Amino acid sequence: MRILVAVKRVPAPEQRVSIGPNGRVDESGLSFVINPFDAIALEEALRIRDSGQQAVEVLAVSIGRQDCEEQLRTALAMGADRALRVGVAEPLDPWNVATTLAAVVRRESADLVLMGKQAIDDDSNQAGQFLAAELNWPQATFASKIELRDTAAPVSARVDRETDAGIETVSVKLPAVITTDLRLNEPRYASLPSIIKARKKPIEYMAAEEFGVTLDPRVELVHLEIASSQRTCVRVKDVAELVHRLRHEAKVV
Repeated sequence: MRILVAVKRVPAPEQRVSIGPNGRVDESGLSFVINPFDAIALEEALRIRDSGQQAVEVLAVSIGRQDCEEQLRTALAMGADRALRVGVAEPLDPWNVATTLAAVVRRESADLVLMGKQAIDDDSNQAGQFLAAELNWPQATFASKIELRDTAAPVSARVDRETDAGIETVSVKLPAVITTDLRLNEPRYASLPSIIKARKKPIEYMAAEEFGVTLDPRVELVHLEIASSQRTCVRVKDVAELVHRLRHEAKVV
C-alpha cells in the first residue's frame, strides 16, 4: 500500500503576521512549519505503516517553491519514506492544488491520500473534497479516528467524522481521500538524529508541467487586512437597550 500525504508550508501559528507594502503577507522574519492538520495526517500514515498490518510506503508531497523542501525534510525526519516537491512559481488555489495532486496520485498509484482538513493560512477546506471529485474516489472528511479493515483486497477504512451534530461513522473502500481533524492524534516530534539523517535524504522534484497539468487560477486575492482584536464592552440595563444598541449603533440587527 502507498499512502500519499499532502504537506503544505505555512507560517508558524504562534507568530504575529503583518501585511507588507505589496498587500501580501510580509514573510520576512517569519518561521514556517508543516500545516498542523497535515502533520496530523502524516502521523496517521506513519502509525498505519508502523502497525505492521501490511507493507506501507509513506510519500510526502508538497507543491510550491524550493522553500517547501524544509517542510519535506521535517516529514522525512518524522519517518516518511519518500518526499516529492512539485514545483510551481506561485501559490495555487485549492482547485489547482487538487488537480496537481490528482496527477501525482495517478503517477504514484497511491492507494490512500491523507491530508489536513484545511490549511491554517487560507482556511479554505476545499482541496481534499476537490481531489476526491477529480479522482472519482470516495472521501471521508474531518476524521477523528481511522481504522483500516480487511487487509486483504479490497481494503476499507472505518472513519469517525467530526460534525456539528456529533461523531458520524462512515466506511469507505480504498482507494480513498481522507482529511484529518485535530482529535485524530498528536504528531510526533522529529528527533535530532532523524533531522540530521533527513538532510542527506533525496527529495524528488518535478515541475507541475511534467505532470501534464494546466494551471488555471480560479481565485484572485484582492485584499488582505489584519483583523483588530480590540473590543468595546458596554453594560446595558435590559434587553430593550441591548436590541436598541445592536440595531442603531452596531447596525447588526
